[in-house]
Amino acid sequence: MSVFADTSAVVKLYADEYGSQAVRDLAQPLVVSQMTRVEVPAALWRKHRMGELGAEDTRVLVAEFEADYFGAPGEERRLSAVRVTAEILEEAVRLTAVHGLRAYDAVQLASAKAVRSADPGCTSCAVFDKNLRAAAAMEGFSPLPEETSPYGPRVERV
Repeated sequence: MSVFADTSAVVKLYADEYGSQAVRDLAQPLVVSQMTRVEVPAALWRKHRMGELGAEDTRVLVAEFEADYFGAPGEERRLSAVRVTAEILEEAVRLTAVHGLRAYDAVQLASAKAVRSADPGCTSCAVFDKNLRAAAAMEGFSPLPEETSPYGPRVERV
């Protein structure tokens, strides 16, 4: 059984933030959209610009992501990417109308649906964006982490 992970979840593999441990505990490899190739480094460099990460730390994290995305000698890929096709883009257009999603979020969800079409066992979607999480649930995915609160996904019990 595979798990689709959107960028909000994948970033948590590299940057320590709310929900990181929940994503790190997911089964590997994760399936991601090809869009993730651009979105993860952009998110990490944004953290650098906001003062959350140093430049060297950011370079290291981006390199770790790239090794997971492309593979590294002697190691299995941690991420398996689905190519963004014309069909996925057409489905993304439909999803923007149905769910009011932003463009990249719609491409993420359309990619997840394409993965599920090829692998019916892909029924879970790791996502932390509130709107995309709701849309994924409406499209029949089980959002991960499973528990949520009004403030976002709840990862740890107190």
